[in-house]
Amino acid sequence: MRATAGALLLLAAPLSMAQAWPARPIRLVVPFPPGGLIDNMARLVGNSLAQELGQPVVIDNKPGAGGNVGAAEAARAPADGYTLLMASPALTISPAIYKNLPYQPSQLAPVALLGRVPNVLLVNPASGIGKVQDLVGRAKGKPGQLNYASNGNGTSLHLSAELFKRRSETFITHVPYRGAAAAITALLSGEVDMMFDNLPSAIGQIQAGKLRALAVTTAQRSTALPDVPTLAEAGMDGFNVSAWFGVAAPAGLPAPVATRLADALQKVVQQPEVAAAMQRQGADPTFMDAASAAAALNADAAQWKQVAAFAKIQLD
Repeated sequence: MRATAGALLLLAAPLSMAQAWPARPIRLVVPFPPGGLIDNMARLVGNSLAQELGQPVVIDNKPGAGGNVGAAEAARAPADGYTLLMASPALTISPAIYKNLPYQPSQLAPVALLGRVPNVLLVNPASGIGKVQDLVGRAKGKPGQLNYASNGNGTSLHLSAELFKRRSETFITHVPYRGAAAAITALLSGEVDMMFDNLPSAIGQIQAGKLRALAVTTAQRSTALPDVPTLAEAGMDGFNVSAWFGVAAPAGLPAPVATRLADALQKVVQQPEVAAAMQRQGADPTFMDAASAAAALNADAAQWKQVAAFAKIQLD
């Protein structure tokens, strides 16, 4: 009897601790510098999440190595719900392109996906290119003579362009820049012929008429650019890429903690003021629970593995 009672107490202890969560501030690791899309979304979500959970959510920026420094920091943390990661496509891209990843993908598990941001295919209006078919035709007529900018090797914008090349069967030369701002400047000046960018950083130039949006990369049109077709509508069936964002945690998070956290995140995304703030930055609020998010991330990882192999992308 005493042995049985002791065993029951041992089983009840973790459940009791999980039910008491959170009892102290929560650290949300952001694997990029302050001021970018993922950081902005983390601060927006973190403020409302703190209100839902009754504990502060502290943003901890840990940039470096394409998001790998911050991901490794979160992966090494205890699976107790007090260290979380603001997740992005870097989680699915890095395993495909880095030879020496500082963490194992299995060390992190998605809690929820919170939103998607389309990438947008851009050209300079002075190019005379008015639609995707024009660009593909020009690229096929001048193999290797067109070039595209990106915000660096191994980013989602780089891989989006390589996927475009693969699907359109074109040869367009990659010109990496140090950040999206430098890449946009190159496109504006005519140094490059095209680029993919996250919609929030490009929408001002699009609305001002300085850049032309040919298509968005998501399966549905963006609410911010309702007149711009998707790449699928432009003839590339099944093209579906987005700069999603969500929350991940060290693998092994106690189920009651994971459930409470996911429920709180869903309430945050459903708040009208949070949804409106996301949409103002070009993001579409899209809640997915852990199982659905894991399936989406697995599909992303498989796609980027194929693209990285096709483009022979490998980084140290």
